[in-house]
Amino acid sequence: MRTLIKNAWILTMDEQLTTYRNGMVLIEETRIAYVGEANATLLERADEVIDARGGILMPGMINTHAHVSMIPFRSLGDDCPDRLRRYLFPLENECMTASLVYHAAQYGILEMQQSGVTTFLDMYYFEEEVAKACEALGMRGVLGETVINFATCDTTAPYGGLAYGENFIKEWQGHELVTPIIAPHATNTNEAWALQAAHELAVKYDTLVTMHVAEMDYEMEEFRTNYQMTPIEYLDSIGVLSDRLIAAHCIHLNESDMKLMSEKQTRVAHCIGSNMKAGKGIAPVKEMVASGLAVGLGTDGPSSGNTLDLFTQMKTAVYAQKTHYKDRSLFKAEEIVKLATIGGAKVLRMEHEIGSLEVSKKADLVLIETDSLNMFPIHDPYSAIVYSANASNVDSVWINGRQVLKNKQSIFNQKHVKESLAKEMQTFGQRAIERAQAL
Repeated sequence: MRTLIKNAWILTMDEQLTTYRNGMVLIEETRIAYVGEANATLLERADEVIDARGGILMPGMINTHAHVSMIPFRSLGDDCPDRLRRYLFPLENECMTASLVYHAAQYGILEMQQSGVTTFLDMYYFEEEVAKACEALGMRGVLGETVINFATCDTTAPYGGLAYGENFIKEWQGHELVTPIIAPHATNTNEAWALQAAHELAVKYDTLVTMHVAEMDYEMEEFRTNYQMTPIEYLDSIGVLSDRLIAAHCIHLNESDMKLMSEKQTRVAHCIGSNMKAGKGIAPVKEMVASGLAVGLGTDGPSSGNTLDLFTQMKTAVYAQKTHYKDRSLFKAEEIVKLATIGGAKVLRMEHEIGSLEVSKKADLVLIETDSLNMFPIHDPYSAIVYSANASNVDSVWINGRQVLKNKQSIFNQKHVKESLAKEMQTFGQRAIERAQAL
């Protein structure tokens, strides 16, 4: 199958940030066969021709940190202090099931696809159900089973995620769309041996490890009191800080931390929406980038940040950095789009396959229409994406060469997915609401 997209304003997001004002992209099977200026001879090679009508064609966006199956908890207990420990952990253990994870993952995947996200990193429970949802809906997922120091909804003992996670990695390794990884929850919810065991699994199976790092005030205090170290220094001391680690949040990094992370090529998932909603602070992204760290954008879970779209994260991230440093010129729009695309690919160590529109890379693309009122005029397409556009402007999405969104409509039965999730939620909905009201 050869699909030609014509009349597109192409943002390749390659190293030179090459653009084509009236460009074409040719997709052959799962990969990009051509990207460049309009070429009439390509029409003869195409089985399908799609007119972009001057819309902006860019790489699929990459969500570097999510807990997608937390969809059922969205809008519950939003303003509760210490929400994670007082509300979410107990609710997950009481209510979460394999079936609920699967149906919630499907719903969340559709939400991401409709907002131009083509790859996401996930940390949760029953992670093979998230993998099945990716397979069913043609989504690219980097998926990690949670490892934590108590029994969970899918394990019967503390740290049961280690054995579960290894089985998951073995079962899904080599899949076209799913990349299995391991995901210890956080620096302060895992003992040193468990963090080391998770890292050893990543080395054994040549994959990644992700965890929450330097996110919480009480986490920082715990490491100061017990170890006289920062969480980053602690991870380095036990041999876990490495180029396999994706550290989520990293709100409370200092200069020494960033130097260590740069030396070890540890990467960062920046989750500005959930960070600000929880009042946790502004991560030093300016210094991270200056230190040479690879940084991508993440939504966090839909119960923490309430959305799974990166348009929201791009806007919030740049506003937060400009305000924090009192510098309007900080982070030009193209730099923010880079964080959402090729930057995220570098965080996932997938920059040779996704993140930019280049010949031989995977055909993960997003077409943003420019006909809506909020998209006129466009003097700078990067500024239009960051400051003007929103998820409703996403017209079409391709993942691995397959079109999953066409004319703003999913190719999948969205109504069925929502009804199936609603049915699953009946088993816990009232208890969840009562628990939230009790807070």
